[in-house]
Amino acid sequence: MKANLSKLIKLDRIPERYYAPANEVEKAALSREEKITVDIFESVVDGARIEAERIAKLINHAVEAKGKCVLALGAGNGTHSVYQSLIELNRRGKVSFRNVIVFNISEFYPTGEGMPSTLQRLHTLLLDHVDIPAYNIHSINTNVSREEIYQVCKDYELDINRAGGIDLLVCEIGPQGALAFNEPGTKYGSGCRLVLLGNQLRHQVASDYKCEEAPTTAVTLGISDIMQSRNIAAMAWGENTAKVVAMAIEGPVTDALPASYLQTHAHATVIIDLAAADDLTRISEPWKVTSCEWTDKLTRRAIVWLCKMTGKPILKLTDRDYNDWGLGELLAIYGSAYNVNIKIFNDLQHTITGWPGGKPNADDSTRPERANPYPKRVIVFSPHPDDDVISMGGTLKRLVDQGHDVHVAYETSGNIAVGDEDMMRYVMVMDGIAKDFGFDTPTFEEKSKEIKEYVHDKKADDMDSADIRQLKTVIRQCEARTACNYIGVKKDHVHFLRLPFYETGAVKKGDLEQRDIDIVKKLLMDVKPNEVFVAGDLADPHGTHRVCLDAVLAALDELQDEPWLKECYVWMYRGAWAEWEIDHIEMAVPISPEELRFKRNSILKHQSQMENAPYLGDDDRLFWQRSEERNRATAKLYEDLGLAAYEAIEAFVRFRQYNEPDQH
Repeated sequence: MKANLSKLIKLDRIPERYYAPANEVEKAALSREEKITVDIFESVVDGARIEAERIAKLINHAVEAKGKCVLALGAGNGTHSVYQSLIELNRRGKVSFRNVIVFNISEFYPTGEGMPSTLQRLHTLLLDHVDIPAYNIHSINTNVSREEIYQVCKDYELDINRAGGIDLLVCEIGPQGALAFNEPGTKYGSGCRLVLLGNQLRHQVASDYKCEEAPTTAVTLGISDIMQSRNIAAMAWGENTAKVVAMAIEGPVTDALPASYLQTHAHATVIIDLAAADDLTRISEPWKVTSCEWTDKLTRRAIVWLCKMTGKPILKLTDRDYNDWGLGELLAIYGSAYNVNIKIFNDLQHTITGWPGGKPNADDSTRPERANPYPKRVIVFSPHPDDDVISMGGTLKRLVDQGHDVHVAYETSGNIAVGDEDMMRYVMVMDGIAKDFGFDTPTFEEKSKEIKEYVHDKKADDMDSADIRQLKTVIRQCEARTACNYIGVKKDHVHFLRLPFYETGAVKKGDLEQRDIDIVKKLLMDVKPNEVFVAGDLADPHGTHRVCLDAVLAALDELQDEPWLKECYVWMYRGAWAEWEIDHIEMAVPISPEELRFKRNSILKHQSQMENAPYLGDDDRLFWQRSEERNRATAKLYEDLGLAAYEAIEAFVRFRQYNEPDQH
């Protein structure tokens, strides 16, 4: 079972030498814009494993040298995979925590039964699974009055000093570049103190700890405490961290971005995956730091960048523009600005098509999709029961209207994203009609009573009961069926796969297993599609999109000897959380104003995912608003480059599964 094929999405553009240079000389050249030591890994799994091995080595060395090792640990999402790897190393006897002293770097204030706690999370993630003595675990006492907090903080700093100081501090680069709970505006000299949590961080906390009301205050080690650590390891994973990571590593030191303070520490390391590294110069604009391997995609990216720098469309770029902005290599390769301009302009022009399933009886030599076979059997895989319409609702409608045999497969139930308030509205409706419709049975009445009592007594960290999860699942299925019916997808072509990895009842999901992949394989074998659409939106904050993508790619990999699959194109869409970079786009489907309104209406069929949805993320806009603005922005980019002006564009990238050559 190949359960991490999604990592290949980035590798088809980024040469290994950019993120893993062969020697220190090459690394120094590539990383010259970076003001912190940065380690980039192909995947979170690789990064977590190697970082855990480094931490284990540091622990062993410190214990051997002085009999103990002092760690300061954060509980942010970025640390979790590292802790999992540390547990495995401890289990295998590669590292012991018997002589490790742990200090929690932050804690909510106040804490109590049923309330979020970073210490409790650290126990769940790491401490309960390794051989650390209970007396070696220290956290800030938040069960005190506000008047006592100041002294508690000073005593905590003294405890760290008495332990000999922090050998290694492990944390994540949080929302808006926070370190621990030190948010934008925190001064360099700040010490351990009580802080007010900002709205974005509170939203993240509510999502992470599955609580309706996140704490408003917390106690945290300050920047000065963090900087006194002998070593710092700060993690960031995923595309949604890329912008903050780049600013922290390459931008100025500023209190507007606390993670930038890491630049002042001699032994700070930022550990990231390729997705999080996406905005670093050596990854996004390598021509600034090295001689490039000029693939078609990198050339396209450079030309789009040059257009932005000069304010010109592609066909107006001159030789002087290329030379002035450091792209003279391209003139040497192509002979003139005219030659490279025409090539890139044509490449982009050929991505645009109003026929996402291929135009029948047409010359398809420069089209993204094949003319034949027609009509095509199509499967649109949707991680949650709304990602299809959010990300490719216009294209989905086109495929149906143009006569293709379209199936939509919802990979997860999406039940945790239904708020209790939305669910209770349906319970009240059922209560109201039970007598009139003849299902006011003792069994129904007992179930209704149980659900009401459970919701009434539900605490912040309680998972939903099995009955509530089922009811929320049905709500999302009905919304999805309504949207599919509105678009014109046949009733028997709507599939609810309910992959088992998702059905934990909690925000944290299980690992992808063979049983998940087998469910996807069965649908693929039943339909034998000519065209598959999957979500490549890897910035999803909870990681479900990535797991769902890996499930489909693993299934396709296991079916690669099937004759029908050799003629199947796999297209990846985005939209809810991010959009494809221009150099990746291989199919751009124009959306008219009328089609955009139709797409909005199809998204609005998912009523449980409007204002009250628990997991809208850090973006204040609703999903239909995000989708429209991204689609319009893609169209505007094409227009600015000198191509046709459209109202909106949905963009797609092909996943080439079996070392298939890139023809674009």
